[in-house]
Amino acid sequence: MRRIFFALCLAIIASSAQAEIDIQEITSEGGINAWVVEEPSIPFIALEIRFRGSASLDLPGKRGATNLMTGLLEEGSGDMNAQEFQTAREALAASFSFRSFDDTLSISAEFLTENQDEALALLQQAIVDPTFEQDALDRVRAQVLSGIASDEKDPNSIASAAFDRGAFGDHPYGTAIDGTAESVNGLTREDMFTAHANALTRDRVYVSVVGDITAEEVGPMLDTLLGGLPAEGPPLPADVPFGLQGGVTVIDYDTPQAVALFGHVGMKRDDADFFAAYIINHVLGAGGFESRLMTEVREKRGLTYGIGTSLVPKFHAEMIIGRVASDNSTIAEAIAVTRDEWRRMAEDGLSVEELELAKTYLTGEYPLRFDGNSDIARIMVGMQMIDLPPSYVIDRNDFIEAVTLEDISRVAADLLRPDDLHFVVVGKPEGLESTQ
Repeated sequence: MRRIFFALCLAIIASSAQAEIDIQEITSEGGINAWVVEEPSIPFIALEIRFRGSASLDLPGKRGATNLMTGLLEEGSGDMNAQEFQTAREALAASFSFRSFDDTLSISAEFLTENQDEALALLQQAIVDPTFEQDALDRVRAQVLSGIASDEKDPNSIASAAFDRGAFGDHPYGTAIDGTAESVNGLTREDMFTAHANALTRDRVYVSVVGDITAEEVGPMLDTLLGGLPAEGPPLPADVPFGLQGGVTVIDYDTPQAVALFGHVGMKRDDADFFAAYIINHVLGAGGFESRLMTEVREKRGLTYGIGTSLVPKFHAEMIIGRVASDNSTIAEAIAVTRDEWRRMAEDGLSVEELELAKTYLTGEYPLRFDGNSDIARIMVGMQMIDLPPSYVIDRNDFIEAVTLEDISRVAADLLRPDDLHFVVVGKPEGLESTQ
């Protein structure tokens, strides 16, 4: 068993505040790896489980299957129907959450130490032995269809769907994980069992446990909890290149305020320059009211209530994207200012003051993320999925501090490509037309 100890000084919260976290890496007899933090002071356990693959494993013609299956994991298992399962969970004061994303299916659980055995038995039943009864399937399907219908009328969702379709085509990233009304209506109970067998497998599972439990107890617990799942899943999809060229796509939609989703290819999470890109993105658009785009588009010109950007390093593609909304009469100006700021940062980088302010903020807010057992569990399992070591928690702020102005200039010139920006605009924008 490997143990790594580190301390995070939360000097920002209070001068004497300090958190100590002792990460232990364990492997169960059944071969399941996990990170464990023992925290016996509170009789409470947070468990975070993630499976790599998720909605990207939907079979052809079965888009939405993994999402629908995930929504059914709490809707009946073993000899319990949905109501009986919920009653049993509530009686234990346990919390279970099941969610699917493009690349990840996540299971979050919280329960009291005194109810540990019963809560884990109930969770194991949901994970390994779901029943996917037809009445539950029809009920959850109706909820998903309602969401799809709502998305079809929402300008932001329309923009996202068009952007993803243009960027990734037939790859799973090119369509919503919810699926379409047609694909979801066609899903059967048998499809749920297939999606379950494909998505929840032991070869792609990542686990972290934080709370009133010892590392020695975690291994047997995981073998009991997950040992009944298939050992291996189907192949993951291939990487996909970002397919949108620079330009504008206008989708005519009757709304007083146009929305624009924009972006181009980004940077992989394991790139040596990722932290320089992280700082660049923070100053450009991710830093809230302190970002350049917020200053130029909102504060100086009053063109929007908000604008932001994100680095999005998915497992099979990477992007830097942003979103802005503005009146139909001003969205063209908002886009022009955004492109200008993109170019200015690509050509000039950051000032010394901007770099130092960004470092101060990014290093200061990092310890604040470790605010409770559940937060720590989520951070640790996320680190495992992108192959970071436990020591990253110690080293992360040093990586931020090591970025120089020269790094920023070099990376900004490579990362930010104003001529490659593609804007998908939904509304009735004045002075804008599709370029392709």
